[in-house]
Amino acid sequence: MIDVIIAGAGPNGLMLACELALAGARPLVLERLTEPSGEQRANGLVGQVVRMLDRRGLYERLTAPGATPEPAPGFVFGAFPLDLKDLPDNPLYTLMVPQRRVEQMLAERAAELGVEVRRGHEVTGLTQGEDSVTVELRGRESMEAAFLVGADGGHSTVRRLTGIGFPGVTADDSVSRTGHVSVPSEMVGADGGLVVPDFGVIPPFRHLRTERGLITWAPFPAGAPLISTTEWDQPAEGEASLDELRVSACRVLGADLPLHPPTGAGPHMMRRLFGGNTRIASQYRAGRVFLLGDAAHVHSAIGGPGLNLGLQDAVNLGWKLAAELRGRAPEGLLDTYELERSPVARRVAMHTQAQSQLMRPGADVTALRELFGELLAQPATRQHVANLLSGADITYDMGSATGPLVGRWAPDLPGLRELTRTGRPLLLDPTGTLDAGVWASHVDTVTVPDLDTALLLRPDCYVAWQGTTNDGLHEALGVWFRAA
Repeated sequence: MIDVIIAGAGPNGLMLACELALAGARPLVLERLTEPSGEQRANGLVGQVVRMLDRRGLYERLTAPGATPEPAPGFVFGAFPLDLKDLPDNPLYTLMVPQRRVEQMLAERAAELGVEVRRGHEVTGLTQGEDSVTVELRGRESMEAAFLVGADGGHSTVRRLTGIGFPGVTADDSVSRTGHVSVPSEMVGADGGLVVPDFGVIPPFRHLRTERGLITWAPFPAGAPLISTTEWDQPAEGEASLDELRVSACRVLGADLPLHPPTGAGPHMMRRLFGGNTRIASQYRAGRVFLLGDAAHVHSAIGGPGLNLGLQDAVNLGWKLAAELRGRAPEGLLDTYELERSPVARRVAMHTQAQSQLMRPGADVTALRELFGELLAQPATRQHVANLLSGADITYDMGSATGPLVGRWAPDLPGLRELTRTGRPLLLDPTGTLDAGVWASHVDTVTVPDLDTALLLRPDCYVAWQGTTNDGLHEALGVWFRAA
């Protein structure tokens, strides 16, 4: 019998497959599409997931050998520039790579770990038993697995088949248009900004709000640049077109913006989207079935939080499912997946909805932006927003363990990125005297002399315990790992 069937071979499903395989489980990934989608989706990674990929040895695969992440000097929030250079602890990391490249890299890594991905396999039904799930497939024989994970997107078939609700809100008064374009070269400034006569400069990779709508100029180093607009209460019909995008940009700017067809190799995008959804699954688990990524939550793409949220769902769930399969999970471990991750999704929904409101046209929003701009001038506010966008403000309940780092993602420590590549729990011991007791075979104990305190790290790099002696260590180990 298969350990875990994962429905969906997008980045989230593939990341889960890699995490399961690292922990000794045998996942099988089923994908409805026969070929990877060429659709342009996320344009990069934002937040803590950048460093998480680095701790799994995957960051270099998307950049260059020996490369390490560096915090971003600035970002955006609700069409405000967010200066991060003066923050004492800047947690916001970015990596500008298209989602299809992330997906390709994770597929390669999954193959290295022995994971099988079967394309052209569409889930149409499921039946749960006491110890397994039977998955029905269109035109193929059914399959049986100990667990099923739906990583099959916002219109998740797995979620529908389990009857899990998807409450939330739908906003239907906006229309967004996005397309690859080319522009006259003399309009592109030295800093990459787009100089528009009779308007001014559209800065690169930033949402620019006017009293008529929103526009974004994204001159990617490789490939054609993107123009995106958002307007409210503007009807549209027929197929999306370059001319429609140009007219929309002119309305938003109040000035003419010449746009021409993109040059170079594709695929090239031209799309129109109406409104948007913010929804979170009423539960992340139904028996032996779990939801992951967009199957569990959908929200605005503003600020690029999607992959940060979904990939870290995968890192959280993977080691817990593997522990259950191998008989190493204490009672209730699988329930902590929803307990820990659903509040994170709610925070993402909160800040993306807030940003969307800050970007709407109108004098009342302009007044709100004036006040919010004053708040962003304060370093403490920018630190708070950076923590929110990156996910650095997440704290998990670790039971009775106490300490300033307990429940938080482990800070960058010398040598940690090499130690975490195996996905094993770690006991970082500055004295070399700590004893993991009957959990010794489950945890890698490493002497790290430069630390001020010992740290117990779960496989997802969250600190489960800290201290200077064995006090409380065995209790914390028992919370997360079954004794050998």
